[in-house]
Amino acid sequence: MSKKGENLPSHKSSKTDVNAFLDKVARTPTLRTPGKRGRLLFGMDATASRQPMWDRAAKIQGEMFTETAAMGGLDLQLAYYRGFGEFKASNWVNDGEKLLKLMTSVFCLAGETQIGKLLDHTIRETKKNKINALVFIGDCVEEDVDKLGNLAGELGILGVPVFMFQEGNDPIATYAFKQIAKLTGGACCRFDASSAHVLKELLNAVAVFVAGGRPALEDRGRKRGGEVLKLINLMKEK
Repeated sequence: MSKKGENLPSHKSSKTDVNAFLDKVARTPTLRTPGKRGRLLFGMDATASRQPMWDRAAKIQGEMFTETAAMGGLDLQLAYYRGFGEFKASNWVNDGEKLLKLMTSVFCLAGETQIGKLLDHTIRETKKNKINALVFIGDCVEEDVDKLGNLAGELGILGVPVFMFQEGNDPIATYAFKQIAKLTGGACCRFDASSAHVLKELLNAVAVFVAGGRPALEDRGRKRGGEVLKLINLMKEK
């Protein structure tokens, strides 16, 4: 069983990791229905060790709405787990201020991971109204990986890619995150506390892709350059 704190981050996201992640995003089929807003479910581990990343993510999230405004906008739901079996999901929101209020009202509590509840919630939500992608940020897995795999496989059948962001280098989390991403047709990328700018770039890329598809991601790459521009070059080579 993997315990928080046993594996301190010692791995910084390499350019290879980032490029591979972005390339996977670009090759993910566009599932948004024309004329409808993209729907992104944003899941986070809110157990005790996650407070610093929670605060950083709160600041990053508002930019996702700015990035996608010209594409028709983005609907986003925040879901998180913490404490003793507590799992919560917000209403769907469509602007950064509402999301920031939601995130700044949450404080992290000690507890075990509940990724299974997040995956199950995503399955139920997308059966009601199609979700285009699930993004998850966490650092640890304390659940049966096979059970998580079964839920991920169902999401794969439903056509909901999961983009897993791992902070640190816990080996069990690495294995589980990669399996979830693979089974859903999503992607996995690792980062650490010193590479929050990488997380920002990747989250925004996923949001742009959900809202506007591959053409929007290519346009963003031409305008912004950086890691997304490298993605465009990779796409041209395929």
